[in-house]
Amino acid sequence: MLSEKGKYASATQNRRFVWAQIVWPLILEINDVAFTLKQYQEKRDKVCKEKNVTMTITSRGLVSLMQKGILLKEGNIYSIHFRLIPYMRLKAVCDYATAIHEVRIK
Repeated sequence: MLSEKGKYASATQNRRFVWAQIVWPLILEINDVAFTLKQYQEKRDKVCKEKNVTMTITSRGLVSLMQKGILLKEGNIYSIHFRLIPYMRLKAVCDYATAIHEVRIK
């Protein structure tokens, strides 16, 4: 049971990291609800270098954000869930807890 808990904890940690360090700052930088794979990769590479983090963590985090419905993917374009758009327009801080809460509201 311990290994299961560890797996979920690390998935959450990866999601939180990718959201806080890569995706949300990128959304605010480009001031758009969507970004290309190339834009993501450039931001990811910069953050990985600065924070000394492996790409494995970031790729798992990105996939996990899509599984949770925070990010949607169509071809090479990623977009944020529509409930997060007001945060982007206000250039507000939108941490992972806020993002997951907004997405889970029915």
